[in-house]
Amino acid sequence: MFYVRPEPKPGDLIEIFRPFYRHWAIYVGDGYVVHLAPPTEVAGAGAASVMSALTDKAIVKKELLYDVAGSDKYQVNNKHDDKYSPLPYSKIIQRAEELVGQEVLYKLTSENCEHFVNELRYGVARSDQVRDVVIAASVAGMGLAAMGLIGVMFSRNKRQKQ
Repeated sequence: MFYVRPEPKPGDLIEIFRPFYRHWAIYVGDGYVVHLAPPTEVAGAGAASVMSALTDKAIVKKELLYDVAGSDKYQVNNKHDDKYSPLPYSKIIQRAEELVGQEVLYKLTSENCEHFVNELRYGVARSDQVRDVVIAASVAGMGLAAMGLIGVMFSRNKRQKQ
């Protein structure tokens, strides 16, 4: 038995599972998505699109979901519907279509593909990937600082006993 993915609905957020990160697109109907891509990216580039982190510009592209996902898995993920009301689908699609072909600023931390699609769907630019990386780095930093402090305290305690 095989699993058939439900067809996305216009305005749905599509999460594409690239090898080292998640790429995001917005479904606009008839098999097409609108998404941010580096000016040199080819559809379905997969891990090669990690190169997008090295550019400060992106092109808004409308391409077939099948081509954008390539061999990577994807899913509909309207994960913020409980926090924000989605804009009317007609407005989401209209805004997305109006941007196709435009070159826009791209910043991994503040203007990436996830910010882009959330802005289109909810009117709120946000990226949980960026937030999660910042939190993980902060936790790791605090852990290293705590280990250093424990090391200093242990070292002082050892010297005092001598």
